Amino acid sequence: MIHKRLHHIGIIMPSLEDVEDFMEKFGLEVDHKGYVAPYHAHYIFTKMNENESESPIEFLVPTEGVLAEYNKGKGGIHHICYEVDDVKAACDEFISKGYEMLERNCPQASPTMKINFVRPKHTHGILVEFMEITEPTEDYLK
Repeated sequence: MIHKRLHHIGIIMPSLEDVEDFMEKFGLEVDHKGYVAPYHAHYIFTKMNENESESPIEFLVPTEGVLAEYNKGKGGIHHICYEVDDVKAACDEFISKGYEMLERNCPQASPTMKINFVRPKHTHGILVEFMEITEPTEDYLK
């Protein structure tokens, strides 16, 4: 079995204003943010607490596509993400067990993250993401 640890919970929000309001209400701070081109969504990661035993939240604000229609456009909890050492190996392991992945290849979702998802029909309706921390690639930066 692949070595993994819970990295974050992904929540889709309808707008950046909604994210800001939620973060203010719960005293959350921005760690980093950007845009996930393959999924047409802005992302904002919250900071972990000082002892780093708490996983951050990833807020996603889609600009178009299927994520914009998630929960009839209202957003909500979308996925849990496990950090793995090798996202392709993690996917291969799950494929060997008969599970399907969302993407044929593992996309570089941001300059430092390569990801893929196990289709929720194999995980009791829960969308599970595998994420590998990577160095920036020229393919992504183009």
